[in-house]
Amino acid sequence: MYQPEPQSMTFSTLIHEIDKGIIKIPQFQRDFVWSLDQSAKLIDSIIKGYPIGTFILWESKERLRSVRDIGGASLPETPPGSMVQYVLDGQQRMTSLYASLKGLKVPREKGADDFSELYIDLTASEEEAIIITDIKDYSAEEVISLRNLLEGGISVLAAYPPELFPKLENYKNRLHTYRFSTILLREATIDVATEVFTRLNVGGKSLTVFEIMVAKTYDDERDFDLSERFDELIDRMELVGYETISDSTVLQTVSMLLAGECARKNILKLDKQAFIDIWPSAVDAIERAVEYFRTYYRIPVSKLLPYNALIVPFSYFFYHHPSKPVNDMKRYLDDFFWRVSLSERYTSGSETKLAQDIKRIDQILRNKLPRYDTQVDTSPEFIEENGWFSANRSFIKAVLCLMAYQEPKSFSDDSTVVMNNDWLKQANSKNYHHFFPKAYLRKKKEDEFYINHIVNITIVDDFLNKSRIRAHAPSKYMEMFKKENGGLAQTMKTHLIEDLEAYGIWEDDYEVFFEKRAAKISEELTKRIILQQKRPLLVD
Repeated sequence: MYQPEPQSMTFSTLIHEIDKGIIKIPQFQRDFVWSLDQSAKLIDSIIKGYPIGTFILWESKERLRSVRDIGGASLPETPPGSMVQYVLDGQQRMTSLYASLKGLKVPREKGADDFSELYIDLTASEEEAIIITDIKDYSAEEVISLRNLLEGGISVLAAYPPELFPKLENYKNRLHTYRFSTILLREATIDVATEVFTRLNVGGKSLTVFEIMVAKTYDDERDFDLSERFDELIDRMELVGYETISDSTVLQTVSMLLAGECARKNILKLDKQAFIDIWPSAVDAIERAVEYFRTYYRIPVSKLLPYNALIVPFSYFFYHHPSKPVNDMKRYLDDFFWRVSLSERYTSGSETKLAQDIKRIDQILRNKLPRYDTQVDTSPEFIEENGWFSANRSFIKAVLCLMAYQEPKSFSDDSTVVMNNDWLKQANSKNYHHFFPKAYLRKKKEDEFYINHIVNITIVDDFLNKSRIRAHAPSKYMEMFKKENGGLAQTMKTHLIEDLEAYGIWEDDYEVFFEKRAAKISEELTKRIILQQKRPLLVD
């Protein structure tokens, strides 16, 4: 059992330990954000002997991913055989001290803060600010830079009037002898250390599971940095339109492969070496799953995927079955995809449900059809009642996936509509077009629920949507496109609009259009679900 040890250290010890690579700032700490003025107040408190709070350090043999430089000062690796002391609390204060005493230039979003520009006001009383940053109204003999006071030789100090020597010596002595309060956690596990950090930062942002796992899985000898590896994966995913896959989804995938479960507690218990060992295969499985979504389901971008979490069971499948499924196995996997999406299965309790669903994937891998607790309703009536268009609902996204599968073509020239993640973040996306425009239907006093309904949505390009269709009646704008596109009737089939005549478009009959298109969407969805036989009742 570890014991926290109260200790103290001087300025010179603190800087020496950082310079040696003993004290490190773990990467899960937030960026250094303190300003020059905040640092001046900190040094002012020290020179006046005020307490500035306790530094909490975790001493460990573990080598975590840590901050490699501060303000351009490259920090060395910890010497072989030495223990590391990671800063769990006091990072802003410690970095501020280090930057101030080293006179570093810390880059900011706009320019940089020059921490060599901290000065001691030799005219100030104890009740006034002794450490200042603005010296434009002072003479050279009235101020001395912090660095010159601490490190300047005799020639620097001799430039000041003799009557100031006692004050200069006094201030220098105060800084050198000030003892910083520290608490050292010895022999604590990384789980304890990150828990301590999270509790200390209860007023701020807690550590995510990913941030903890970045620290926990870092291995310099094996050249493994989870943060960098994840960024590399996302860079590749961006090339195919799937860059919105979350870090939590990737961790859930690895955990499912290693432990068969993916709750936070399961992820945090994963063995470091096993995690590193399986990473390449897990990434390969994720990329195979994404490729399957893109090519077989024709889901062009990740924002259309009903759930990020679908990556997990599909990656699990392709980890165990690297080639594409065929025949019954393909049908069973399709059935699984549409059931999860249409039933909004992962909207709550996704971690538990994912663990249950992995058992279903195991059955599919054995070429068996899994049993499901509930039937999926794909009837026109259900679509009508549940079709309020919200781009974040999995049911709606599933219908949008169905539309994307048709590879919708432009009304005007039959070119394929391009979809983009940046355009699909909300319901008023450039790609989403109300076939009967909202303004048109509102003039007709149509109910808002039926105006903003998935049955009224088609996928088009931005130019068509905003520049040519606008609020025109369908009969008017479709007549215009009919002149431009000789194959308009065939084009509209890629939008699940089978017959311009039968769908009431030339008469601007929204009721007929709504009924016909709901039936068509229902027909297509029903094809994708395997009807399950009801289990017989058990009789005593």
